[in-house]
Amino acid sequence: MASREKDIIRVSIIGIIANVILAGFKFTVGLLSSSVAIMIDSLNNASDVLSSVITIAGTKLASKPADKFHPYGHGRVEYLSAAVISAIILYAGITALIESARKILNPLVPEYSPATLIVVASGIAVKILLGRYVSSQGRRLSSDALTDSGKDALMDAAISSATLLGAFVFILSGVNLEAWLGAFISTVIIKAGIDMFRETTSKILGERAESELTRAIKETICETEGVFGAYDLILTNYGPDMLMGSVHIEVPDEWTADKIDTVSREIMHRVAQRHHIILAAVGVYSHNSTDNEVMEIRSEITRAVMSQDYVLQIHGFYCDTQEKVIRFDIVIDFAAKDKEEVYRNVQARARELYPDYSITVQADSDYSD
Repeated sequence: MASREKDIIRVSIIGIIANVILAGFKFTVGLLSSSVAIMIDSLNNASDVLSSVITIAGTKLASKPADKFHPYGHGRVEYLSAAVISAIILYAGITALIESARKILNPLVPEYSPATLIVVASGIAVKILLGRYVSSQGRRLSSDALTDSGKDALMDAAISSATLLGAFVFILSGVNLEAWLGAFISTVIIKAGIDMFRETTSKILGERAESELTRAIKETICETEGVFGAYDLILTNYGPDMLMGSVHIEVPDEWTADKIDTVSREIMHRVAQRHHIILAAVGVYSHNSTDNEVMEIRSEITRAVMSQDYVLQIHGFYCDTQEKVIRFDIVIDFAAKDKEEVYRNVQARARELYPDYSITVQADSDYSD
């Protein structure tokens, strides 16, 4: 964790230095050449400096240890800092759009010199290198704030390229596209800010865990001898380095509490070591597959249940032919308009097949693949 924090801060400081230099050069050149597009571009670089500062502050706060009031740590602060960065980008875009509209109504004639064009071209090269570096580090360190900053830098390079193109158009034809280019640049910045804010808000709300990860965890669990399956895996994100979860495992019904306890601890340890995820709870489904009659009942009910629309899975099946008891869980697709109706249809179909049994059906949500 300490190493990750240092890496994020180091990358952010590099971004600050690069953007301060670029903002200063671009603003000076834009002022001397009366180029609104270049001046807007320089303001965008200045906002990138603030973004890097916020990234550093967010990383420092997120690295605070867990306490009584925040037992899961402070990792989600990183998502909040990413949201603030996207808000800053959005504000910069709106401000620039207003300024561009004013210049469209009251245009200024730009004056380009070879030095101006060299500064803009150099800025493009620096932004491409910086954007690729920061983005790759953001992905490596699982930092949304860094990833957003990297995307913003690459977008800046594209915007500066449009500015350079506008300069060449003016030099060759005398057509002044400065204010219109500024409006276009502002619109791109606003869209980027909205997209980044939407992505970050989605993570704060809680997203579905990646299929590759959940399947890998279930495979790890099922490596345990005697475990027939892993179901109902729920993962909660408390920050880039803090995932907690719970799961149900299906085990033989003759296992003792001591055996279940031993296996549960083994699974928790293996998942933590291999996937760096804390399983706070391991629930149990009892599995009885030695009785041929039970296996036949299981097969028949499984076929009937899976034929129902929006039922993705049946698990946790248990049948006691002596006590006349059947229980199982179903996973219902989020696409179902009326989950209660799906549940009632499944329950009715099971009772139709085995009217002499007491049947209990538990409806689960499609939390993970």
